[in-house]
Formats: sequence, C-alpha cells, structure tokens
Amino acid sequence: MARPRIRLLIGDAVALGPGKARLLEAIGTTGSIAAAARTMGMSYGRAWQLVQAMNGDFRAALVERAAGGRGGGGAALTALGLEALDRYRSMEARADAAVADDLDEFAALLRTPEPGDPVDESPTV
Repeated sequence: MARPRIRLLIGDAVALGPGKARLLEAIGTTGSIAAAARTMGMSYGRAWQLVQAMNGDFRAALVERAAGGRGGGGAALTALGLEALDRYRSMEARADAAVADDLDEFAALLRTPEPGDPVDESPTV
C-alpha cells in the first residue's frame, strides 16, 4: 500500500520522521529506551542517539530519563514529546487523506514486484 512519509526537517537534520515517531511511541508504551529499542530491532546506543538528537532539536526534551537504581531506570515522554508526536501523527493522517486518490493513480504507474526482487530497506529514521 502506498502512502506518504513525512519527515520534518531542520536544515538537513530530520527533527521528526516515521522512525523517530515509532521510537517515541515505543518509549511511551514500554517506559524504557532499551525496551523500545528492542521492540524496534535497534541497538540501545542508536535509540539513545536518536533520543538525544530529538531532545536537542526541540525547545525542550521530548523524552526524560529516570535514573537507575534498585527499582531500575526508565524513560517517559514529556508533555512536549506527547504534543510533538500527536501533531506529527495528525499531519501524517491529513497528508494520507489529501493524496489518497493521487497515490492510487501513482501506484498504477509502478511495476508489480516479482518474487525474489530485492526489498527496499532504506532507513526510515
């Protein structure tokens, strides 16, 4: 199924895109950067790098970490993180609706993949 992918850029850096949005959702669901990374099949180091980048791109942190210890650490989305994710998902839904007819017509122009064709696994973060 064809659908648009929105990447919000600050200069050449992606402030928020599909992969970062999925990471934020996973952190919100799991309460942990490490657990979120595992659910996405990425390393903790990469997830932490993305969190740091997002926290630096916005006027305040999107993700807050809780220090480890006896009960363990954790992470949570801040109010700004929840707002940024909600606004991103809203823009994504509006973009989907706005181009739905055009995407159907565009998809008809594409070749149907043959079994064994390589799959495009370009990074979405």
